[in-house]
Amino acid sequence: MQLAVRIRPVRPPATRIRAFTLIELLVVIAIIAILVGLLFPAFKAVQTQARQTQAKNDLTQIVNAVNAFYTEYGKYPVTTADDTPIIPNSTLFDVLRNMTGALQGNTSNPRAIVFISPPYVKNTASPRAGIQSTGTNIGIYYDPWGTPYQVAIDTSYDNQMTNPYGTNGAGPNPLQQGVIAWSFGQDGCLGTKQSGGSCDGIFTNSDDVISWQ
Repeated sequence: MQLAVRIRPVRPPATRIRAFTLIELLVVIAIIAILVGLLFPAFKAVQTQARQTQAKNDLTQIVNAVNAFYTEYGKYPVTTADDTPIIPNSTLFDVLRNMTGALQGNTSNPRAIVFISPPYVKNTASPRAGIQSTGTNIGIYYDPWGTPYQVAIDTSYDNQMTNPYGTNGAGPNPLQQGVIAWSFGQDGCLGTKQSGGSCDGIFTNSDDVISWQ
């Protein structure tokens, strides 16, 4: 007589899914917040450096374009008072980019040479990093922070340019330059913006960008 042996299948032990506790979740959130706090200043510093580099490149292009115009025509492209910043600077870029008139070129640039061709701004309502294409400020060239670049030209042709910062850290005064250009930087101020909103006109320790240094 044979006995039938019934073997019961062995069930694996139930697996418990462990969830985060509230304390663990708060610790993770705190760690993420700390990392963001540490990385944000570094990101801002990289962004600021990138904008300053772009501004420096733009200023170099402006100065080179004006000097190229002088080489081509034997004169500068504007007739303003000596060393006075060109306001609005659309006057300058109308000439350099052939933006006026129905045909290429104008009376100041009869050969229709495009000496400089900056990009147009992406947001015309808040222009920055390019030429404004619409509105009353059409043709104005804005820096990466949204302030128009400043350009001054030696229309007396004595190679003596008044330094807009005087002798406050931006080189000698006067400058031995035929054309200079500069950006007010992030604070939009000549020099550093003071607590009352005024500009001190001092280049040292400011965020301004200049073409001659």
